[in-house]
Amino acid sequence: MNFVRDSLGHDQVSERRACRVLGQSRSTQRRQPVVPSEEPRLVREIIDLASQYGRYGYRRVTELLRRRGWKVNHKRVERLWRQEGLKVPQKQPKRRRLWFNDGSCVRLRPRHRDHVWSYDFVHCRTHDGRAFRMLTVLDVYSRGCLCIDVERRLNSDSVLERLSDLFVHRGVPDHIRSDNGPEFTAERVRDWLRRVEVKTLFIEPGSPWENGYIESFNGKLRDELLNGEIFDTLWEAKVLIERWRRDYNSIRTHSSLGSRAPVPDAKLFCSPASAPLQQASRTAMKTTEH
Repeated sequence: MNFVRDSLGHDQVSERRACRVLGQSRSTQRRQPVVPSEEPRLVREIIDLASQYGRYGYRRVTELLRRRGWKVNHKRVERLWRQEGLKVPQKQPKRRRLWFNDGSCVRLRPRHRDHVWSYDFVHCRTHDGRAFRMLTVLDVYSRGCLCIDVERRLNSDSVLERLSDLFVHRGVPDHIRSDNGPEFTAERVRDWLRRVEVKTLFIEPGSPWENGYIESFNGKLRDELLNGEIFDTLWEAKVLIERWRRDYNSIRTHSSLGSRAPVPDAKLFCSPASAPLQQASRTAMKTTEH
């Protein structure tokens, strides 16, 4: 419009006539869109976070932006997210309730910190094709990942050693939930947990959804890290996995936690072990040596 009027001269062609000839409404000439001055910088921040946390959606990115001092709502971030062609992850299906082996129903959400822990194994390979295993331990209430133990081989002795360390530094949970793998159902492990007064919860065979929290966590570990990394050595895998665990605990937000990270202050270990635990730990370690 301005080009046409400038070419013919403002005195020769009125705005009304030019709009009529071009088939435009005069209202389109009244207000020029104003792009907020900080928007290009905001877009750069969004792209930076999307690149750093490739599987985060716009809602989690919104929370991270707010932590950086931006006053934005999720609708604005979603608009810019789509404008830049970034991927919006699909919604996940609802999860079922959990069940004890005796048939009594247990809701997914525990009542307090250290009420229920879950643990499981995850498998992966280094670039040379050699397999390694990860023992993941999760506090279900806080969603905090207590450890990811990475070794070529992990067995029931490894489970005892790692649990002993966690119990000493953090405290003893009321329950611990797992599948029926031989490392978890070993008599030595069950007997030791019994002596430190931790109740074991075993899911039904072939029903991984009954241990939904740890399965979900393992899925995020694989989706956000393992599927996108090539580990040349076991040492490199340990370093990168531990770094991911720390980011998961201190940065990654959860909607079920009010858009907070599981452990914002990154403090996971705080409770001393009880006397029965110390005695049971010494006994278990002596048995392992023999």
